[in-house]
This record gives sequence, C-alpha cells and structure tokens, in this order.
Amino acid sequence: MIDLHTHSRASDGTETPRELLAAAAAAGVRVVALTDHDTTAGWAEAAEAVAATGVALVRGIELSTRAATPDGGISVHLLAYLPDPAHPDLVAAMDRTRDDRVARARRMVDLLAQDHPLTWDDVLAQTADGATVGRPHLADALVAAGVVADRDEAFATILHPGARYYVPHYAPDTVDAVRAVLAAGGVPVMAHPRAGRRGRVVTDDTIAELAAAGMAGLEVDHRDHDDVERSALRGLATDLGLLVTGSSDYHGTGKLNRIGERTTAPEVLDAIAARGLLEVLHP
Repeated sequence: MIDLHTHSRASDGTETPRELLAAAAAAGVRVVALTDHDTTAGWAEAAEAVAATGVALVRGIELSTRAATPDGGISVHLLAYLPDPAHPDLVAAMDRTRDDRVARARRMVDLLAQDHPLTWDDVLAQTADGATVGRPHLADALVAAGVVADRDEAFATILHPGARYYVPHYAPDTVDAVRAVLAAGGVPVMAHPRAGRRGRVVTDDTIAELAAAGMAGLEVDHRDHDDVERSALRGLATDLGLLVTGSSDYHGTGKLNRIGERTTAPEVLDAIAARGLLEVLHP
C-alpha cells in the first residue's frame, strides 16, 4: 500500500515522524509520503525511521496556496513531492506562509477570547516545538478548554471560514507555487480538489490552468470526495494528462482519517519518483 499524504507533529499531526512511520508499518503501508504543512522539519526524523520500520519514505510538503478568482481567491493545498528543500523560491514561500500563520493564529485567539476561555499560551501548549501553527492547534486548545468535543466540531463551527472568528492568512498564488515546486525539482499535485466541506473549490478551468503551468496530478481518492466527485476528477485527469493519486491525509488522532485508507497505484508512484529531484528512501 502507498499512502502519499500524511502529517506529523511538525505541522498539525499528533504523532512524531518516527511514530507516523511506525503507524504506517502497523497498518501494512509500505510507502508513505510525509507532507507537513509548509515545512520540511519532519523529514530528517522520518528518514532515520525508514530502516527500523521497513516503510519507504517520499519526502514532501503540503503548501498552502490561493488560486486567483474574481472575488478574491480560493484556498488550494498543493502537495510537493521530492523537491530540493533548500531551493530559495520554495523556502521563501514556506517561510512567509508560516510567519503569517502565526500572526493569523494570534488574531484568531484574540477574537475567540472575547467569547471563550482561550489564551495564546493555551495554543502554544498544543503545538510541538517548531511546528507550523494552524487552526488544528487552536482546535486542540478549544477541546482542552471544554469548548468543543473534538477538532471536527471546532472546524465545523467556530473555526469554519464562515465564522466570525476566522481570519485568512497569506498564501502564494497557486500558479506561482506550482512553478516554485517545479523549479525546486519537485512534483506538484493538488490535494483534495473537490473537498467542498472545507470551503469553496476551484473550477475545472482553474485546474486546467494549473496543469498548463506544470501541475502533475490530482489527489482523487480522498475521503472528502464522494463517488461522483471521484469519477469526475478521474475524467478530468485523463483529459488533462494528469496523474491520479490516493491518500489518507492522516493526522494521527487529530482526524478520523486512518493511514492507508486511500492509496496510490505503484505505477503512479514510479512516475512521481522519475520526475522528482530527490530519491524515494527505501529500507
């Protein structure tokens, strides 16, 4: 089994990179991509765990981007597989996004504190050292304070983009991000392109524009897509000559998603490996 989208405590997962690879091994997953949000901080620890766990590692990133629209843009998560982690364009995009995520989280805490027992220290207590701060950490702090039962409730209610506490953060333009990933030798794939429950989704025309810019694939098999959406995405990928991936979007206990619940075909991994600058790390 090949799972190409997972998160560790380097961003908003609940397990260390080493624990994540051990969880993959226990679930029968033989290849896993570590794709933390806007950071490569977990790569080294994950690489050290490859031999012990027997799980091959695809080093990746989930970049927060924004696709331009007439009314201000739509959030797009772009998976970047096997890029040079030191490429200046990629580093600049990740650094600016992470910095603004912190400022955004502080603004959201200020708003939430008007109605709920929440402080910045509460959020920091839920965030691993050096992790990319995000709404999941605010959600965990709200769970700890007894405001909501779990992350899912937090995201469906007070942390939802439509809630008055929500504050957007900086994200590079998606076309620019695709080009930065390519310049870094990486393979760009759009994550969960039809996950409408997370907010608005881009049109087929926007996906075609990104494909023309060099985007390599679509994450079709994801729990946030129903059968109709998966079928439509497969057809679109065929029309545009894009790779089709599947993955769990695993966050440990932070989400219901189970590692290995959606998978990618071996030939697709081979195609990604052939295009990427870095090698897949095998036991």
